[in-house]
Amino acid sequence: MPAFRMKKIVLDAGHGGKDPGNIGSRSREKDINLAVTLLVGKYIKENMPDVEVIYTRNDDSFPELKKRPQIANNNKADLFVSIHSNSATNRAAFGTETFVMGTKHFEANFDIVKKENSVILLEDNYEEEYEGFDPTSPESYMLFNLTQKAYIGNSITLAEHIETQFRDRVGRKSRGVKHGPFYVLWTPSMPSVLVELGFLSNSAEEQFLMSKQGQEYMASAIYRSIRDYKEQIEGK
Repeated sequence: MPAFRMKKIVLDAGHGGKDPGNIGSRSREKDINLAVTLLVGKYIKENMPDVEVIYTRNDDSFPELKKRPQIANNNKADLFVSIHSNSATNRAAFGTETFVMGTKHFEANFDIVKKENSVILLEDNYEEEYEGFDPTSPESYMLFNLTQKAYIGNSITLAEHIETQFRDRVGRKSRGVKHGPFYVLWTPSMPSVLVELGFLSNSAEEQFLMSKQGQEYMASAIYRSIRDYKEQIEGK
């Protein structure tokens, strides 16, 4: 049996176009997500030339939520990484968190899950496209039978690498690896994570994420996590 090689990765900058995502006092989530995502791709291309990078968007466009994991599936990617920035009504909240698909502690994370999945309400014919899935109704999540079960181990491995890098190398507060039924994590047939870079509702964290240095630090951390994950699963 040939050894596994990680050849393709899909990087997904959350939100975009008519969907700004979370709004900070001076920033829009879609812009920060895109800047960091493009840097992650750049570092991978420079340092891991054997890995092909595919973006769900590389500009201010709005790929529908359904299209993002579809791009990963259609390209038979080995990894799907969705990059986001958080927000909370409590302006003191700060720190990074990385999600894998799951319904564990679902209630605790329902606000953020609902917010990310509600993007589909901006789409033109979402009723047909998502077959009655209502992102604001807890009952709708019962249909999230865990197609990701096969990949959960590897998804958690990558998520742990990412949070460790954020904490130990960039000095961010890590809120840990969490489980949530995010639509973009539900349908990819490969290990997948959703990264929350920090809270735009927290002025210090917003300032850090808006800075060129902050974006480079966060992107480098995600790149190193992907590199370490690749070495680990390829058994090097």
